[in-house]
Amino acid sequence: MGALALGGALGTVAVLVKHELLLLLIGGLFVIETLSVIVQVVSFKLTGRRVFRMAPLHHHFEEQGWEEPKVIVRFWIIAIILALLSLSTLKLR
Repeated sequence: MGALALGGALGTVAVLVKHELLLLLIGGLFVIETLSVIVQVVSFKLTGRRVFRMAPLHHHFEEQGWEEPKVIVRFWIIAIILALLSLSTLKLR
């Protein structure tokens, strides 16, 4: 099963249950990664300077000297926290 199919399924389910904004929280890490690329490109085109050493954000941390497994585990933790946070908001409605 591919990432595109899984993302499409998540998006469809979010629209069907009318929780589109919650999808931003569930996929918060992917949103942050995408925004880091957008910020990097816009900043470089407008000012000629880079905000991050390398985009997307996980490469920036690797360029700072973090080992790849360390970055991966920390991003997993962030993704799990965001998923739990989003699941907890479903009970509030």
